[in-house]
Amino acid sequence: MSATRRNVLKLGMLGGSAALLGANGGAALAGVPASSGESDPTTASTLAAKNTPVPYTATFRRPPTLIPYETGRDPDGQPFAKYSLSQKLGQAQIAPGLSTTLAGYNGIFPGPTIEVPQGTRTEVRISNRLPATGLLYSDPFNTVTHLHGSASLPQYDGYANDRTAPSKVKNYHYPNWQAARTLWYHDHNHLLTAQGVYSGLAATYTLTDEQEQAQLPQGEFDVPILVSDVMLNADGSLGYNDNGHLGLWGDIVMVNGVPWPTMKVKPRIYRFRFLVGSITRSYRFALSNGNPVYVVGTDGGMTPKVQAISSWRQGTAERYEVLIDFRKYKVGQSVELRNLSNKNNVNFANTGKVMKFQVVANSPSPDPKSRSISSIPTTLDPGEHPTKATGGLDTMSLTPEMAVAKRTLRVQRKNGEWTINGETWDDVEKSGFTRLFANPQRNQVEQWTIVNESGGWFHPVHIHLIDGKIIGRNTNNGQPFAWEGGPKDVFYTGENESVTVLMQFDTGKHEGGRYMVHCHNLVHEDHDMMIQFSVGDLRNNDPITADPPVVETLPEGNFSSAYKPAYPAGT
Repeated sequence: MSATRRNVLKLGMLGGSAALLGANGGAALAGVPASSGESDPTTASTLAAKNTPVPYTATFRRPPTLIPYETGRDPDGQPFAKYSLSQKLGQAQIAPGLSTTLAGYNGIFPGPTIEVPQGTRTEVRISNRLPATGLLYSDPFNTVTHLHGSASLPQYDGYANDRTAPSKVKNYHYPNWQAARTLWYHDHNHLLTAQGVYSGLAATYTLTDEQEQAQLPQGEFDVPILVSDVMLNADGSLGYNDNGHLGLWGDIVMVNGVPWPTMKVKPRIYRFRFLVGSITRSYRFALSNGNPVYVVGTDGGMTPKVQAISSWRQGTAERYEVLIDFRKYKVGQSVELRNLSNKNNVNFANTGKVMKFQVVANSPSPDPKSRSISSIPTTLDPGEHPTKATGGLDTMSLTPEMAVAKRTLRVQRKNGEWTINGETWDDVEKSGFTRLFANPQRNQVEQWTIVNESGGWFHPVHIHLIDGKIIGRNTNNGQPFAWEGGPKDVFYTGENESVTVLMQFDTGKHEGGRYMVHCHNLVHEDHDMMIQFSVGDLRNNDPITADPPVVETLPEGNFSSAYKPAYPAGT
């Protein structure tokens, strides 16, 4: 079976049913005709009762942190760290009493966290040791790895057609000059990105710097939270149903690969790095007791002003860093993290639950680098912009007067395809990868407005390379939402919403090249909501030919996959 645009993934659909609790009181997904011939979006897991996960009975866990197999300094004195990852099958325990086969980095989901200090360049050797055909499809199990949030060279940015076939390897090079932030690495293989990420090819990558380390919790009190959803077959295997390319909504919500876990927390201030890794579902997170959380970071790093909020909306690939103050709770008390949901999600009996926090007694941290903070800050100082000397500007200082061009992206469904301005990645491919939406020059500032004129869909739109400042919405009295007060690279464009963004095309030390723009509902991206722009000459740093994958000749054991010591179970 070949991966064609009109006939991709004629997958078998799960049977069974579940109680459907529509967002905002609705009981159906807008835009799905009752007799469309496509699958029912209420499709849920077909697990037996004894194998069905029960909320808050599983123990929270953090993904392991990968240790580099080599470190040193370049001749110019710049530090480097080299890592090795193998994409391979593994087994996960999601449903009690059953095993789920997944495809993950080092065979686990989420994959190992990579932690890097600002200014340390990294090489990440990614070997495709997956079987010849996919876990959820019969096409070759090719992969593409995108480090989301990184100002990478085009040939290391995870360009959708820069595929690594099974038994091949690619060395990805990352500059890491940007300010501290939460990034993530995930599959980006066009037409099959949704299946790759859903199968388990996703993990967190954090960039740290002195300013962030001095102002925010560290170590034990700095917690990655990757939220995703899944549906399982009766035997525990992954179910998949994208409802005729509309999207996939699972009935099991997972945090770091664990369904509805309980986390033990001390009476301290914690920093949580929220990343939505679902391929379609969006969330509206809130504490069950109505207490506030405090937003201190967005996709591109710290927010200048700390914002107290009671809930926040978060779509696929968005990252929000929030503080939760557990000092006011007594030992033994618990509070749940809930999902209030948003329009046009498909919600099941327990998708309104996410995880539970249980307060335990204070005790010394097992990690000597751990540090909480004594109070909630009101402002944060990100320090001087890293590329100021070469014309880089602080994202949150951008103004409309700086923009040399204004552009509009209309996200639409046309002729059965998801499009941007009526165009698709198929148009880009047919042009020999020369078709461009925009051609800004290095360090120029532009203003882009993303417009969604449909009431039936939301689109989290990701612009590669850049950090953007949201300066307006046609909702919320024309202002960004309270949680959007920092640099962003994913822009949630809800039903009948438009969002206006300022961005500088700062490439660091390189001359640019081609980068993608797409919806991060990965089903929409695959069918076929993606276009591209080029910074400078589109022939620079060709993302397919500049550094292609090569045949893997070394056994897996040649590289260390050691992890840092783990924190105690449940913390």
